Amino acid sequence: MEKTKITIQTTIHAPIDRVWNVWNTPEHITKWATASPDWHTPHAENDLRVGGKFMNRMEAKDGSFGFDFGGTFDVVDTNERIAYMLDDNRTVDTHFSTEGGSTTIVQTFEAENENPIEMQRDGWQAILDNCKAYAETN
Repeated sequence: MEKTKITIQTTIHAPIDRVWNVWNTPEHITKWATASPDWHTPHAENDLRVGGKFMNRMEAKDGSFGFDFGGTFDVVDTNERIAYMLDDNRTVDTHFSTEGGSTTIVQTFEAENENPIEMQRDGWQAILDNCKAYAETN
């Protein structure tokens, strides 16, 4: 059965080297990888290479719920593309492109079956928007 794919995107007013660093460095990931202000990512690991693994610990700030979001990298093309398989066997494909001093990120992911498509799109877009805000101001 083919999974539903969702695509989100943003343009960050920062050069690709800055965006790539913010996107892939655990110290930065913990500052922006959240879908809402009442959540945070207290820990991140990222072995950015084909076959390498990543894990972001996402938790409600009140301690009521948390989960590990992780997977294994299938493609790592510096400043261009990252593709990975999540631990629940869904795929994610992220493309980076530049024009002038800005960087566009287009991310396509396979939806899970627990939550409505709109909720998943909105949550992933919120995380991408937080990355944009962080990369443009830090």
